[in-house]
Amino acid sequence: MQGLVLLYVGAVLFINGLSMLGRIAPKEAAVMNLLTGGLSLFVSLHGAASGQGAEIRAAAFGLLFSFTYLWVAYVNLSGQDGRGLGWFSLFVAATAALVTCDQFAAAQSATDYVLAACWAAWVPLWLGFFVIGALRRMSWTRPVAWLAIVQAVLTAWLPGYLLLTGRL
Repeated sequence: MQGLVLLYVGAVLFINGLSMLGRIAPKEAAVMNLLTGGLSLFVSLHGAASGQGAEIRAAAFGLLFSFTYLWVAYVNLSGQDGRGLGWFSLFVAATAALVTCDQFAAAQSATDYVLAACWAAWVPLWLGFFVIGALRRMSWTRPVAWLAIVQAVLTAWLPGYLLLTGRL
């Protein structure tokens, strides 16, 4: 199910990047955030309920994505300023940094190393969301938007596609 979720994370990162650049209205971007957040929530809760050890760990980390995108949808639909989301993003960035270390330490295959690199790439992205949301450094919006678009392709859509097609 990891490939399924990553495919849609790629879509939502792409849409959110375009929204941050002003190319898509926030309320319109909320649709993709609700879909991806809901899908990730379902997959994570299913994994937690039916799994042990590694499955529960994967579910816990998957929920970081779920709540990020559900919170983005809430901010986009309600018009809130996103400060709470910004602080949550700091928590996610710190967690992602720890996951990165664990993933690289446990990696045994090319797939493991690719996925560890994806976690490493998401750390600065979530830190960027923290800087924009919690610290209100709006001058960071454009660079973080482009980072989200690039990472949509390199860390989510492409790995998700490759996992789904059995090539990774």
